[in-house]
Amino acid sequence: MAKRSVHRRAKKILGEDPVSLVWCEIPGSIPKPPKAIHGAAGKGRLSPGRHWLFYVGVVVFFFVFIPMFLLDQLSRKIEGRPESGKPQGGTSHRETSGPPDRGARQVFDGDWNLAAGQLLLRWYGHSPNPKRLVMVTRDRVCVAASPGRRLFPTRAADFQPTAEFSAHEARVEAEAGQPRGFATFRLCFADGSWLELGRLAQPDDADHFLSIAAQRDAGHS
Repeated sequence: MAKRSVHRRAKKILGEDPVSLVWCEIPGSIPKPPKAIHGAAGKGRLSPGRHWLFYVGVVVFFFVFIPMFLLDQLSRKIEGRPESGKPQGGTSHRETSGPPDRGARQVFDGDWNLAAGQLLLRWYGHSPNPKRLVMVTRDRVCVAASPGRRLFPTRAADFQPTAEFSAHEARVEAEAGQPRGFATFRLCFADGSWLELGRLAQPDDADHFLSIAAQRDAGHS
């Protein structure tokens, strides 16, 4: 579950306890908008920023791990030992199947002039961190973000609201019982546009959030 400090902060921002909340991200990259539309929106960033520890990890990988790996492979060839990771005594035709590639999926309806597109144009302008807290009340949907490039934004209690919509302007659409790690939901707007969100943090919060959203969908159908 989200930390108590997060719930307290959410209640303070909303003025009431949220019905449900979840940390999430855009499950893919934001497509490049037309220059005129991007410029009119302030030419904000369209991709998340990286925490400095990410760059430390990249440096360590290239200057420590790769040289060690190459030296190990060279020593194996000199000594005539089989390379690690390769099967001995024949080739293996075992096939592995992984989760489907969801990075190329469409993250919004495609119209930059509608509500979802306008929200995307300013998405990372509020915070370079990819995580967003979506909070749902009885009559509102609020999106919040923690400023800066935090390593663990879901533990922060300094998040600020970046967008708020009434129940008439936006609603959450989702299916309950989705596989953890691949669950998504949509913010659907009154003008017909939509934005898909995924990579839901805190499994318990995610399950509850999707369940509540599915129940509301059933009530509106």
